[in-house]
Amino acid sequence: MADSTDFVRQAIAEDVAAGRFGGRVQTRFPPEPNGYLHIGHVKAICINFEIAKEHGAVCNLRFDDTNPTKESVEYANAIEHDIRWLGYDWPKTLYASDYFEALHGFAIKLIKAGKAFVDHSSAEEISRLRGRERGGEDSPYRNRSVEENLALFEKMCAGELAEGECVLRAKIDMRHPNPNLRDPTLYRIMKATHHRTGDRWKVYPMYDWAHGQSDSLEGVTHSLCSLEFEDHRPLYNWFCEQLEIETPRQIEFARLNMTHCLMSKRHLLRLVEGGHVKGWDDPRMPTVAGLRRRGYPAEALRDFVKRVGVAKYNSTVDHRLLEFVVREVLNRTATRRLGVLDPLKLVVTNYPEGEEESFEAQDMPGVDGTGTRQVPFARELWIDRDCFAEDPPKGWKRLAPGWEVRLRYACLVTCTDVVKDASGKVTEVHCTWDPESRGGATADNRKVKGTIHWVSAKHALDAEVRLYDHLFPESPDEGEGDVLERLNPNSLTVVTAKVEPSLAAAEAGTRLQLERVGYFAVDPDSAPGKLVLNRTVTLKDGYKPGKPPAPPKGQGKQKQKPKPKPAKPAAPTGPAAELAFEQFAALDLRVARVKTAEPVEGADRLLKIGLELADGEQRTVVSGIRAYYSPEALVGRQVVYLANLKPRKLRGVLSQGMILAANGPEGEAILLEPERALPDGAKVT
Repeated sequence: MADSTDFVRQAIAEDVAAGRFGGRVQTRFPPEPNGYLHIGHVKAICINFEIAKEHGAVCNLRFDDTNPTKESVEYANAIEHDIRWLGYDWPKTLYASDYFEALHGFAIKLIKAGKAFVDHSSAEEISRLRGRERGGEDSPYRNRSVEENLALFEKMCAGELAEGECVLRAKIDMRHPNPNLRDPTLYRIMKATHHRTGDRWKVYPMYDWAHGQSDSLEGVTHSLCSLEFEDHRPLYNWFCEQLEIETPRQIEFARLNMTHCLMSKRHLLRLVEGGHVKGWDDPRMPTVAGLRRRGYPAEALRDFVKRVGVAKYNSTVDHRLLEFVVREVLNRTATRRLGVLDPLKLVVTNYPEGEEESFEAQDMPGVDGTGTRQVPFARELWIDRDCFAEDPPKGWKRLAPGWEVRLRYACLVTCTDVVKDASGKVTEVHCTWDPESRGGATADNRKVKGTIHWVSAKHALDAEVRLYDHLFPESPDEGEGDVLERLNPNSLTVVTAKVEPSLAAAEAGTRLQLERVGYFAVDPDSAPGKLVLNRTVTLKDGYKPGKPPAPPKGQGKQKQKPKPKPAKPAAPTGPAAELAFEQFAALDLRVARVKTAEPVEGADRLLKIGLELADGEQRTVVSGIRAYYSPEALVGRQVVYLANLKPRKLRGVLSQGMILAANGPEGEAILLEPERALPDGAKVT
C-alpha cells in the first residue's frame, strides 16, 4: 500500500501502542448501494482493507442501505463483485439495515433524554431555520414534551403520518458554528419497500444518524473516510457520547480527484440513464466495472492508489499516471499478438501465388518460458496504413518506395511500386521479399530501416476495435452550465481491424498487446465469428511521473540559449502567469477565529494575530492590516486562513500562515470572511 509513515498509519500505530480500543484495529468500507463503484472508491477500499491486513485485522463491507428509493440488489451485487475483483475479501457482508432495530432504540433513548423531538416544519422551513450564516433559529416544535415526542414518533413508525409531514430531529444547538450540529434530522417518513427489510419500516434513518452507531455496534475502531466527512465528525461523536456507546476514531484523508473524470454517482447515473454511455460498465466510464471491461488490471489500480499516497489535502491527479501504471503492468503480463487497425494491402510480388507458410512468433518476447505460436504468411498481407509513406519525412523508420524493412518475425521486404485509386490514394503497396531472410535475419546481417507489423490477408480475422478517448475535458466540473454539455462527441471511434487467426478463440477479458499498436482487451460482446476488442491504452504517450509534459509534436528539442543575467523585475502591468490547477488545489484554505490581536513592536503596519482552528489548535500570523483594523475589531471574527504556507519570521515573530484580504475601492484592506457560517478549522473550497 502506501508509505508506512503516512499520517493515517501513524495515528493508528499510536493508538495500538497506547492500548486504545484494547490495542485492536478494525476498519470498514461503507458504500451506499445506489450506483456502481468508481475509481475514487478504489482509494478508500485499498486504504481500509490494506490497513486492516497490515494489522492482521478485519475490514467489514457494510452497505449503507438507508434510502430504499435509490438502492437496489443489482448495485449491491456489483459492489461486492468489484471489491473481490480488486483482490479483497471480508468475513460477512453487513448492512446498516442490520441495525435498524438498534437505531430505533437509540432514537427512543434520545427522545426520553429530551435530546430529540418531532418537527412538523417543512423541509424548506427546516433549511431556513438552520441558517446559512452565523447561526440558526429554534424550531417552533423544539420544546414539545417527551411524552408528545414519543407518541408522535410511534405514529411515524406505524405509518400513520404522511411522507413529508414531519421528521425526528436531534436537539443539540441551533447556534453552533458547525451547521451539522444544528438539530440534524435523524429519521424521515418513507413508505417504500426496502430490498432487505421489505415493508417492515415506515421511517428510515439519515446517513449521519446510522453511520457512527453502526461503526460502534460492529466494533469498528478506526473510521477512515474522505475529507468531506471532517465536519461531520463532531456530530458522530456527539451521538455516541449521548448514547454512551464506544466512539470509533474517525480519520479523514484526501479523496481521489483525477483529470477528465467525474467522481459523482449522481452525474454517472445521468450518463447511464440518458444513454450517453452504454451502461455502468462502458469502458469510457471511471467505474471499476468500466475500467475492468476496458482491460485495466486490478493490480494496476492497487498500484495506482499506492503511488497517489495518503494525504490530508485535496489535489487532482493526472489521469496519465493511471495509464502509465496500467502500461507497466500490461507490459509484463499481456500476451503479444499481431494486428493492424487501418489495413493497407501489401503484395509480395515474388512470392509464389497459392503458396503459404508460417513463422514462429513469441508470445512474450524477451521473457523466457512464455511460449511461441505459428503465424501464417502468404503472398498478400495487411499492414497498417501509417507504416507506409510515399514521401517519407526525415527520421522515417518504416516502409517507403525503394526502402527495405523487416516484417516482424517473418522476413525482409523492399518496396517496388504502389497502386493508387482515382483520387490518388494508395490502395496497394508492392514489395519483393528476400527468401534468405526467413525469420527476419540475413547471412550478411545487413541493417534495414525498421520493423513493421502485418497479418496474412488470407488468414486474418476481422475484429471490431473500439478506440476510446476521454468522456470529458481535463476538468469536467469546471465551467458554467450542465456538465453533460461538455461531453466529448468523439470519445468512441469504431474501426474494423485485421488480426492474426490465433485470436479466434480468445475469451472475454483476455488482455493482449497488438505489437507496435497498443494494449487491448477482448470485450464481452464478442461471440463466435465476431471478435470485439477494446483499446485499453496506447502503447506509450511519453508521460513519465514527476516530469512535465512533452512539448507539442513538431517542436522537438530546442537548442538551449545561454541564460541571460537576471534583470530587475519590472512593475506588474497585467495578469500574472497562469497557475496550473494542481498548484491552486494545493492551497489549504481554512476557517479560523481570531482569539488575540496585538501590534508588533517597531512595525507600524503589522499585527500579531492569534488564530484558533479545530479542536483548540492555535496558530500565530503576522499581518499587515494594522492601518485598517484595530486589535479590538478583530477579536472574535472568523477569517479565511492559508494554512500550508511555509512559516517565516517577520520582525522577530514566527508567522505560521497568512490571513487573506482584498483591496477595497479606496485601497484599504478588506478581510476575507467565510460566506456562510462554518466551524473553526473547516476547509474552504
